[in-house]
Amino acid sequence: MRRSLAIGLLLAACTAWATPAVQAADTPAALTLPQYIQALDGVLAAARTLDKQPQKAPDLLQSLPPVWRVNADGTMFEIPTETLRRDLGAWQKKPEAESLQRIVQHLETLRYQAAAYETATPDVAARRTLLNNILARNEFRNVHGQTWMDRLKQRLTEWLIRLLGRAFASSAIPVISNVVVYGLIALAVLALAYWMYRSVRENARLETVLPEAVAVSDKEWPIWVREAQAAAARGEWHNAIHLAYWGGISFLEMQGAWRPDIARTPREYLRLLPAASAHRPALRALTMRLEAVWYGMQPADADGFQQTLAELERLGCPCH
Repeated sequence: MRRSLAIGLLLAACTAWATPAVQAADTPAALTLPQYIQALDGVLAAARTLDKQPQKAPDLLQSLPPVWRVNADGTMFEIPTETLRRDLGAWQKKPEAESLQRIVQHLETLRYQAAAYETATPDVAARRTLLNNILARNEFRNVHGQTWMDRLKQRLTEWLIRLLGRAFASSAIPVISNVVVYGLIALAVLALAYWMYRSVRENARLETVLPEAVAVSDKEWPIWVREAQAAAARGEWHNAIHLAYWGGISFLEMQGAWRPDIARTPREYLRLLPAASAHRPALRALTMRLEAVWYGMQPADADGFQQTLAELERLGCPCH
């Protein structure tokens, strides 16, 4: 889990990884993870006030190091600030609300990834509970190991094969006529065919329990959002965040952001949006939270769900 969050921390920070190499003499001292989070909080607080105090932009720009060096549990990360400094410089020349919002969202993403890495702890009991809940669903109720009936069928088949083998191999049983031998063969073939037919029927019945794969946008995004809100009302925060994320994907797909494809992963949906897309920061934040909560099994709560709804609002999905 720590490894996956570390990869997510680097991916969230490296939107402009092609930063020129910094000379060793100018390399800033390494920060601990709490110090890095504190630094992000300071920069984020200052960025949120720029719309009312634009004169502080030069000081904020000057306070940013070329790269943040973070020592987390003995692992050294380098998070470049080239994108932030470039966006701040562009905002100074042309102060627009959209560009400032992009800066704030970038900082929020860095802050979220750092906090997720700091609080990541293995929770075996929670994982076991989640796995048991999944296996208790209706689609898995007929999935089981080999039963006593299956073992009995297997033993009868082996016994019949051994009996036929002895009949063909032995010359000491002249009383067994060809009719009897062929009759036994026919019975064996019929029995095997019947068992195979029953197995195919059983497998086909199990397959019909599983939902058919359909495009995300086949279920309109307001339905996804309502289901997410219903899950939140029941206190099912993981499921609520999961459903809300797919509501955002359905919204973008219905807007023509990409062609429907049931085989895509969340990261592939994110890569389909151009870097200049106004929807990309919100979708990136939604994807990071989904990976942490649904796949990384991090704790989920009401605040996380409200933040997810806020990102949906930024995409243009009214959630109220």
